[in-house]
Amino acid sequence: MSQVLEELVEGFEPSPEFVSVMANTKTPVLLALDIGTSGVRAALFDERGREIEGAGVRVNRWAPAVTDFAVVEPDILVEQVAETIDALFAKFYQSITRIELIAISCFWHSLVGVDETGRPTMPVLGWADSRAASAAAQLRSQLDETRIHARTGCRFHPSYWPAKLLRLQNEEPQVFRATSRWLSFSEYLTLRFFGETAISVSMASGTGLLNQRTCEWDTELLSVLSLSAESLPEIAAPDRTFTKLTYDYAIRWPQLSEARLFPAIGDGAANNIGAGCHSTERVALMIGTSGAQRVLFAGEPPGQIPAELWCYRADRGRVVIGGALSDGGGLYNWIKESMLADEDSETVESDLRRLRPDAHGLTVLPFWAGERSTGWNPAARGAIVGLTLQTRPSEILRAAMEAIAYRFALISRALQPLAPAAAIVASGHALRSSPTWVQILADVLGSRVMVSELSEASTRGAALLALEAAGKIQNIEEFSPAVERICEPDMVNHAVYQQGLERQERLYEKLFTETISNTGQVK
Repeated sequence: MSQVLEELVEGFEPSPEFVSVMANTKTPVLLALDIGTSGVRAALFDERGREIEGAGVRVNRWAPAVTDFAVVEPDILVEQVAETIDALFAKFYQSITRIELIAISCFWHSLVGVDETGRPTMPVLGWADSRAASAAAQLRSQLDETRIHARTGCRFHPSYWPAKLLRLQNEEPQVFRATSRWLSFSEYLTLRFFGETAISVSMASGTGLLNQRTCEWDTELLSVLSLSAESLPEIAAPDRTFTKLTYDYAIRWPQLSEARLFPAIGDGAANNIGAGCHSTERVALMIGTSGAQRVLFAGEPPGQIPAELWCYRADRGRVVIGGALSDGGGLYNWIKESMLADEDSETVESDLRRLRPDAHGLTVLPFWAGERSTGWNPAARGAIVGLTLQTRPSEILRAAMEAIAYRFALISRALQPLAPAAAIVASGHALRSSPTWVQILADVLGSRVMVSELSEASTRGAALLALEAAGKIQNIEEFSPAVERICEPDMVNHAVYQQGLERQERLYEKLFTETISNTGQVK
């Protein structure tokens, strides 16, 4: 047993609810996986979409080379997912008699190439890999970005496949020639576990290559990139599942011998569903390593998508629209570890709470990992303006948290026509760990913020969508988690923060104009 498993299993006692549920061999059980930027989580659910108490484990990312999740070796990540499943089953081996379904929530936008034998020709490129900035500018100069955005839901940006693939053609032609198929990590994982693969419309919609109105690969982009549809994964039919583990994994996990795996869905869509934000009445706001704000609803994409936002799919009948920030909890941790390493979390939180809104005199552009929404500028970088010899580290951290909240305010402004009266439901480990940050968001947005009781909404969202597809539940709308707490805005603070937001926007305009040159650099 690995050290990871020993640490997870040592001293564990299954809860009475878990023992009771698992003792009933007629109870179908679903295994849900959430493969995220900071780690992997595995949990067990009953057939009504309820997570079984105590039946969940999380393994934080341990690969030393993974700092910003720009690039990672695919087999290292596969093994981390496998070890997370091992850890779950090591705890409950004697109690688990049958797993009927497997559901996966996985990070959007990754790209990996495989050769004719299915072996990787390159590392997994994540959303934070910014090397394709020039390629994105090249696409922008050749094509009508507004028209492509309306069709695919994606801007030309280094985080999406078109720019990544064009960069590989231009800069790593040997990798491009050696690749037979292009996959996201979730399809590579399925290939390793089940020996076959297909991509859900949810995962495909986050590539930037899917025509979201036809749910097929976009022919114009394929032509421009000299790609054949055969080099891309098959788009899964609504009833597609995978049913036979490859030999090594079948031996490793006899509990999954009868399980059906549903094609993975994007983690953002899963987060909305798990948090109960499945209509325009509720907007999901999440801060984990990165951040996002999204609205999900049944139907088709709008005729015109705001330029600040993206549009993806949860499935063939549901659309999710929103904005994503590359910096969230990752930036919080960077500042804390760099400047407040000797302070414990309670002391840091207490210091942050005592600081007055925007009283630090700082203006922060929170683009340490680059910018996606709302400007989509691949040349944007982080900045702290206004430092003095009197500036304290806690003030820098608070200014960064406020700066991220300002970016959410801009996303909210763009989302408002689509969900004018939506309530805000907040989730994500980074946000739940800081009540001060929740209050900052409420004050900046001038809106009530409801904190979901779920610490892991994406896992539950993937489970609910799979149970719906399997006919175990009628629809995901039946399920809405409780609210843990409600944070009301202070409108006096809101007025103060409007000045901070305006100051941030002015600095952004001075440093990063809206026009990007054909080399990908700011003019």
